[in-house]
Amino acid sequence: MLEPINISLDSLNLGTIAPVSIAIIGALGILLTDIFNKNKHKSLYVILVVLFLIFDLFTLLAFNGEPRGLFDLMLLDGISILSQCIIIGGSILFILLSLSKLRLQEFRYAEYFALYLFTVAGFQFMVSSDSLILIFVGLETSSLALYTMIAMHNRMVSIEAAIKYFTMGALAAAFFVFGSMIFYAITGTVELGQMAQILSQDGFLSRENYSNYVLVLVGFVFMFAAIGFKLSLFPYHVWVPDVYQGSTSAMAGFISVIPKMAGFVVALRFFEIFIHANDIIIQTILYVTVILTMTIPNLIALQQKDIKRMLAYSSISNAGMAMAAIVIGTQQSTNALFLYWILFTITNFGAFGILWLNRGKEFKDYESPYTFNKFSGLAQISPFTATILAMFLFALTGLPPFALFWGKMYLISSAVNAGHIALAIIIVLNSVIAAYYYLRPISYMFLRDVEKGANPNFMQNATTPTKSIVGFAVFLIIISVLLIDPLLNIISTLVSNSGF
Repeated sequence: MLEPINISLDSLNLGTIAPVSIAIIGALGILLTDIFNKNKHKSLYVILVVLFLIFDLFTLLAFNGEPRGLFDLMLLDGISILSQCIIIGGSILFILLSLSKLRLQEFRYAEYFALYLFTVAGFQFMVSSDSLILIFVGLETSSLALYTMIAMHNRMVSIEAAIKYFTMGALAAAFFVFGSMIFYAITGTVELGQMAQILSQDGFLSRENYSNYVLVLVGFVFMFAAIGFKLSLFPYHVWVPDVYQGSTSAMAGFISVIPKMAGFVVALRFFEIFIHANDIIIQTILYVTVILTMTIPNLIALQQKDIKRMLAYSSISNAGMAMAAIVIGTQQSTNALFLYWILFTITNFGAFGILWLNRGKEFKDYESPYTFNKFSGLAQISPFTATILAMFLFALTGLPPFALFWGKMYLISSAVNAGHIALAIIIVLNSVIAAYYYLRPISYMFLRDVEKGANPNFMQNATTPTKSIVGFAVFLIIISVLLIDPLLNIISTLVSNSGF
């Protein structure tokens, strides 16, 4: 007769799952609220989302226990806490943009706001574990919710974007499962920590152990493709411009930064195994991919005549720069990754936020309101709007004293200190290329006259709360130089506690 297994609550360490649980409870709470109170204004649901996310954040910051819990599935270490803070903080900023003037299709449904919280919970699952099973659960939870949210905009271009995203996401999910299966077959575990110990054993990845090495390479290629899709690395980036074009500017901004933070943490935990093993083939694959991801989208962005599509290619290139920090593989570069992405989140939020506030309802399906021509002479019509958008574009360029300059400088210094001089030069050259296409819309706004028949009304979608939150982003990118040292101290402490 089998003895019953006694499991104490203390051994489960449920504090590790508490932050994620709050986001899920919040999503279910919004659905229940809608059942009993129909036709509530969207502002109620926005406030509920913000309150649950703030509670989620406080619960996360209050955690003070063993990092592992729930049968060792959860891993709430410094990296996890730091990345969840960025995910939750960024999600609060982007949901506040929903307090805009236009009552668009998706905002009429409480389900949209519930799906938003499910998306955040999925990303939290991804970064709160080194188990491939739980990472996959988080990946699919967030992805399925995102597909639906994009389609809920109820325009043909949005439905097309959701279908493209879903198709590519399904393929990436299949790659992830197949790669996980191969690594489980080789190592007998799905936990990345244990997998690293087995793969780092002497001779395990040597050319002499041919069958093992080939299987590891095949598994790596599948996992790399899956993670590459989530991070929009070259050549898995082809879905990005069309999905951003079909999404609202607020949703496009969210997709450009929040999912990638979760993807970077998974990449950090997974690629670290092979970077420290000094395998020349895998390191070459990563190195070449990073260079192409920075360079190719930058060159394509030079040809764009639409600000939203230009920002889409820009976000791909910036993901390549952040990915360079993972390839460098030092603690300083890991610190640089998180610093860079915090500053990029604030800057990209501002750029997409301004586009969102300039959104009107008068354009047709498949017609973009964000072409350069439609911003011609904006400085004459609304000098304040033109100045704010220009500041965010200057910040994305990496001009001092704006936010992203400090992120790029620290990233370049981490590459130089690690001996990756060529990579540092490529980052600088790509920043120069990017400066050209960021300055093009600025020239349209300040150096051209207003076109005949152009819409004289800007900031049609703006309300006092949305103006305030974008103004807060402007304030942060200007005073960012004062925030760098405190941020680096916090990042360094949390990263070193994770063993990176």
